Parts: sequence; C-alpha cells; structure tokens
Amino acid sequence: MDSEPAIAKDVTSMITGVGQIDDRLVAGLHSRMTALSGVSAEIQSLRDAFSAAGVSPFLLIFQIILVVAFVAGVFIWVSRRFRRATADRSFWRRFFAGVAAAIVALLAGFIAARLLGRTDLAMRTLRVWTVVTIAGGITLFTVRHVLMASMPPAFPKPSVHMAALVRGLSIAIGWALVGIGLITTLHLWGAGSGLMDLTGSGLVGVPAFLLFVVAVWRNKRTMVVAVAGSRPRSHWRGRLARAWPAIVIAFLIVTFFTTEAAQTLGMPIPGSAILLTALIFIATPHLDTMISHWAQRGLESPDTSIAVAAGMQTARFAILVIMLALLETLWATPLAVGLGFGLQSVATNVFDMALIALGTAFLWNVIGTITGRALLAEVPTLGANPEALSAPRSRLGTLVPLLSGVGKSTILSLAMLSVLVTIGVNVWPLITGLSVFGLAVGFGSQTLVKDVVSGLFFLIDDAFRFGEYIETSGAKGTVEKISIRSVSLRHQRGALATIPYGQIGKIQNYSRDWVIEKLMFRVAFDTDVELVRKLFKKIGQEIAEDPEVAEDLLEPFKSQGIAEVEDGTLVITAKFKAKAGKQTMIRRAVMVAVHRAFRENGIQAVSKPMTSNPAAA
Repeated sequence: MDSEPAIAKDVTSMITGVGQIDDRLVAGLHSRMTALSGVSAEIQSLRDAFSAAGVSPFLLIFQIILVVAFVAGVFIWVSRRFRRATADRSFWRRFFAGVAAAIVALLAGFIAARLLGRTDLAMRTLRVWTVVTIAGGITLFTVRHVLMASMPPAFPKPSVHMAALVRGLSIAIGWALVGIGLITTLHLWGAGSGLMDLTGSGLVGVPAFLLFVVAVWRNKRTMVVAVAGSRPRSHWRGRLARAWPAIVIAFLIVTFFTTEAAQTLGMPIPGSAILLTALIFIATPHLDTMISHWAQRGLESPDTSIAVAAGMQTARFAILVIMLALLETLWATPLAVGLGFGLQSVATNVFDMALIALGTAFLWNVIGTITGRALLAEVPTLGANPEALSAPRSRLGTLVPLLSGVGKSTILSLAMLSVLVTIGVNVWPLITGLSVFGLAVGFGSQTLVKDVVSGLFFLIDDAFRFGEYIETSGAKGTVEKISIRSVSLRHQRGALATIPYGQIGKIQNYSRDWVIEKLMFRVAFDTDVELVRKLFKKIGQEIAEDPEVAEDLLEPFKSQGIAEVEDGTLVITAKFKAKAGKQTMIRRAVMVAVHRAFRENGIQAVSKPMTSNPAAA
C-alpha cells in the first residue's frame, strides 16, 4: 500500500520533468528564431570588427587560402620524402615519419601565420586554419588507409568500390573540417549567436550530414564486404556486416537531431566532438577487420612467436577499449561531472577493469593461438580444401580444442572474480557457495560424473579421434564433435547421434593404421585358376602404379587361390591392404579392373545360387 503513492509520485515527477524539457525546447527554438532574424545586423557588426582591427576580410580569406595551400604542400612533400626514405622499413618507422611530417608542416604553418598576420586576431585565425589543415590531412590519410586495408585479401588492391567510398567520406569529412574552421574563425571575431547558428546548422551541419549519408548509402555493399571480413566468418559478424550501413545511417540521424536538440536547449555540443564521434563509429569495424587480417597473418606465420601472435590478436580488443575510452571522454565525462560523480574513483576502477580485460584477452588469445596453430599444422590446406576439415586428426588435434575450451572457461571465470574484487565485492562467500554447490552436484549427479570420468579415460586411451569412423554399442559414424560429457557421431546417411561416454561400451575404430579388404569371386568350375592368378597379379601391379590410389595402398591386390567349391562353382578370394578409411576407392578400382579382365579373357562369373527352403517344399 505504501509503494503506490511512491510510484505515483515518481510518475508525476517524470511527467513534470518531461514538461520542463518541452518548455525549454519551445523557449530555445523561439530564441534561435529570434537570433536568426538578426543575422543581417550581426554581419554588419562583424564587418565593423574587421574595420576596427584594420583587417580586410577579402585579404584574410586570401591569406587563409595561401596558408592552407602552403601547409598542405609542406605536409605532402615532407611525408613523401619520409615515405621514400622508409619504404623498406617497418610500419612503426613509417608511422613516426608521418608524425614528423605533420610536426614540420605545423611549425611551417605557424611561421607563415606569424609572417602574414598583421594583428593578433589575424595571426590566431591563420593558426586555426593551420591546425585544421594538419588535422584534416591526418584524418583523411588515416580513414583512407583503414578503409583500404579492411578489404578482404581476395579482393584486388586497390579496390575501385572502396576508393569510391573513401572519396565520398573524404568529401564529407573535408566539408565538416572546413566548417569547424569557419565556426572557430567566426567565434574569434566575435560573431553573434544567430550568425554562428546559421553557419553551424545551415552551412555546415546539414550539408555534412547529407554528404555522410549519401556516401554510406551509395557504397553500402562495399561497407558490407569490408566489415564482414574474410571467410570463414562468424554468424554474428555476417549479420553485423549486413546491418552496418543501416546502423551507420541511423546513428548519423540520431547524432544530427541530438546536436540540434542540444543547441536548442542552450547546451551546444562542440563540432570536433561530433565529427570525432562519427569517425570513431564509422571506422571502428573497418579498423577491427584490418587488424584481424594483420593478426591472421601473424597466426599463420611460423616465424611469429606465440606471445607476439597473441598480442596481435589482443590488439583488436585493445582498439575497442581505446574507442570506448574516447567516447567516454567525449560524452560520459561531462555527464558524470554534471551529476556530481567523483571522476578519480570512477577512472581508477575503469582503468583497473580495463587492465584485467586486456590481460584476460591476451591469455585467451594465447590459448586461441596455440589451438589455431595446432589445427593449421593438422590441416595445412584447410583454406584450399574445405573437405580436409572432416579428415581424421591426430591425438593432439583431437585433444587441443577440448583443452582450449576448458582453459578459456577457467580464464573467463578468474577474470570475472577479479572484476568483482576490483569493484569491492567480497568473493569468498561466492567461491564457498560454488564449492558447496559443486560438491552437491557431484553427489547428486552420479551419471554426469560417470560420463565425464569415462570420457577422460577414453581420451587418455586414445580410443577415437576427431574425424575417425567408429562403431559403439549403440551407434556408428564419423566423430564430428567431442565434448566433456559426450561424443557426436555422424552416420554416412546424415543422422547425428550424441552418445554419453558412460553409455558407449565397446568401441570399434575403423580408421586406425590399416585395413585388409578381402574380395570373393564365383567363377565356372572349368575356369583356369592359374590364368585368374596372373590376371589378379597384373591388376595389382597396375593399381599400384596408379598415382590416384598408390599412396593409400600398402600391399598390392593379389589372389589367394580357391577358397572353396560350392554347388559346382569355384570361389576364388583375393585381398589387398590399404590405409584405414581409404579402401573404398581402391576396392572400386579393383572391381572395375577385374570385370574388364574377366570379359576380355572369357572368364564367366557365376551368381550365387538361391538356396531352397526344405520346410517350404
């Protein structure tokens, strides 16, 4: 009964808050319209400011164009010289060479601004455009490099479609950067709120938003291919890739209306924060795909150590953490300050959790790298021949995925406990409770314990491996999945049987070492047995020389003579020895050769006579 008034009070408070926001929106919209109506007067005031400073607007525009061209030229020239000097060196040297080129261009631009600027305001304006030019060059170069490198290796380099996407996004980014420079210049010269609003929303915000949307929409297929990455890919990655263009467009729409709402409420969001947020959101999946390709090359390279390969894989997670940290700095930090949270304690906890997450990701990727290299050593032609995925594996190739799952589960559990300790949760009662619960499960689930223990001994005895054909007391088929509790067998007709280890019983493994295949032929009683022996020997020699089956043949096909005389016919047997699982193709080749030899030499095969049923007579 007491909760109902409290709920009603909360609902009333929420409705009141919504009403206040609505009133603020109406008041803010009215204020913006009033300010826009005075734009002509603000333009005249801006002209007066230029006249008072003794600066001609047209001369300042010419100086801005001159400084932008000069800084861009210095940046391009210096970066090309460094690129030629570091063409055969590492990525990091080329990266630092680009940073050095940006610093040189920035210093050159500041010197030019000091020489051209007659007043302090003019010099500061030219310095603003110098920074905008450098930031634009770095941003455009980074976006182009990330997007181009995110295309799958199977696609041609450079990709024409990706170049079109880069061109469209570059135009949008360039427009936004020029707009940021223009707004900053107007702010330096004391432009009014109406002129600033008209420039920020009408001349910069709306065109930049439309340019971004058009670039994404016209090149949505290219974005889908780039975000999806190389095959094989996970199911969620494919779904994310297909939905990514729509997600980006929806994000741009929400960002645009949020920016306009904030402007109306009197809390404008900086244009640099908006542009940086859009770039982070658009580029993160492409950056992840690019790093994924780089990490995959490290995984497949035998010259890269396991620790380095795991670090390359962890770089994907580190990039995600960095992007989230940037977004938190741009948006969550001001919100936390406004709500009165202590940033130092929050930042400390977040930093500790980030370190735990990075350490967990590294250990996770160490196990994943060991597993991946074991599977690559097991199936080196996996990418070229998908059928090799189901081929029988060695004992190590069978146990590694199972041990990998156990190790990753352990690492994840320890990481969760570490996070709880970091935020001040006492985990000992939880550990004790889990121990008691596990003990209760052990006593109450004897069947489960039996299955797990039986499976452990089956794997220790190396009774079966992944990809082998086995027969148990209840089913037979190819081993398709091995878990802690059960094994899954795929029958040759497609049925999948899952058998707990405790119910397997006796195992017959048809895929180990070798197999002897025996064949029986019924011929007429007057058949020349010696001729049959010679024909079989010749067939055995021909098959042993066949490159398609010779590798799998261990002992050649040969006759074993007359096995028995039955109803006036001779039963002649023959055999060959082959690798386990490879006898079917050899048997087929033998049967075709025997049929041809019998027909060419006039040997008549006799069908097995039907036995009569005395009781029926």
